Parts: sequence; structure tokens; C-alpha cells
Amino acid sequence: MLDFSQPGLAVFDMDSTLIRIECIDEIAALAGCKPQVAAITEAAMRGEVDFSASLQQRVALLQGVEEATLVSIFSPPPLTPGAAELVHWFHQRGWKTAVVSGGFTWFAEQLKQTIDLDAAAANQLEIVNGRLTGRVIAPIIDAQAKADHLIRLAKHWGIPLANTLAVGDGANDIPMLETAAIGVAFQAKNRVKQHAQLAIDDGDLMAIARYLEAQGIAWQK
Repeated sequence: MLDFSQPGLAVFDMDSTLIRIECIDEIAALAGCKPQVAAITEAAMRGEVDFSASLQQRVALLQGVEEATLVSIFSPPPLTPGAAELVHWFHQRGWKTAVVSGGFTWFAEQLKQTIDLDAAAANQLEIVNGRLTGRVIAPIIDAQAKADHLIRLAKHWGIPLANTLAVGDGANDIPMLETAAIGVAFQAKNRVKQHAQLAIDDGDLMAIARYLEAQGIAWQK
């Protein structure tokens, strides 16, 4: 059981979790190859293809996209309902919050500022002369790396893993969900739900807070 009388850590996936979109698919729309990229994204989320290989394959299709055009995707950030409110809810209870994403730092850092997250980690697109090169700068944040980041952040803040929660929707979130004390599958594939303690199909992230409060887990001042 989570202890809200002590510091804790909530870690979130970004794409289709804290935000409503898959950023790589939206960049692909700018590059004119959204159907091809979206198909690979779906396969990766179902766990049918290796995430790292699929990421590099998808990013290669984005070569030549101007960095300046990415602004249109995040103006403003397409937040999932309840995202900012849930982060605030955790902060009110003395918890740290972070986004750990297989997506891209270009978006994750903006999201961190927008909803006041304590930390952000994601993949870095290589950009040269204002254009995407079609490459990702190593190391790649894949499924295992997401779990490792949760452990690293908990250790950094002196938080026991027994007081951590992770939220995600895709196959690459499974190790992170299993590493946290409570794994939450948010509007997730069935395969992901099988590895989580809690499945939320409501499109409002505050459903997580309502569940915790209903279970008497949340610390009340």
C-alpha cells in the first residue's frame, strides 16, 4: 500500500498518457509519411516489434523535417484531461513527479515546464542546421531504460520503491509498471493491463486520484 504520509514518486509515460497524441506520428504527418510511421508505432505499442529498432526505423523516415515546424504540434501541448491536476494532486501530498518517455526531449522538456513536473527523460532527436537528420542520439530510452530511470529517480530522492507509482499505456511501459509498487495501465492495450495492478479506461487521469482516495490510500491532511 502506498504511504502518502511519506515522500513518494509518480512516473508517467508521455505519449497517449500525459498527452493525447503520439508525437512521432504527428511529426510524420509533417513529413508526409504518417500512415507508415503510425503502423510501426501501433505494432511497437502492442509489443510485436522491438521498440529500439522500431524507433530508429520510424525516425529515419523523418529526415529533413524542419525543427521550427514542430512548434505546431505543441502549441499548446495537447494535454490529456486531468494531467496537470493529477501532478498537482501528487505535489500537494509531498510526492515527486516525472515523465519518462520513449518519445522525444523536444516535447518532454516543454511538458515538464507546462505541468510543473520534477524531472523529464526522453530520447533526443539529432538536429543539424535546423532539420531532423533521421537519427536518435544514443542512448535510446527503451522499455528497460524506462524502468531503470524510475529506480534512479527514486534513489536520487531517497524514496523507497515501495512508495512509487508508474502510469503508461504501451508495451514499452511494462517493465516500468512492474518495477513500481503500483503500476497503472491508462487506456492501455490488453497486454499492458495484464502487467498492472490498476487499469484505468476513463480518459481523465484524475481517475487515478479518485481511485486512490476511494481505496483510502491517499493521505488526508
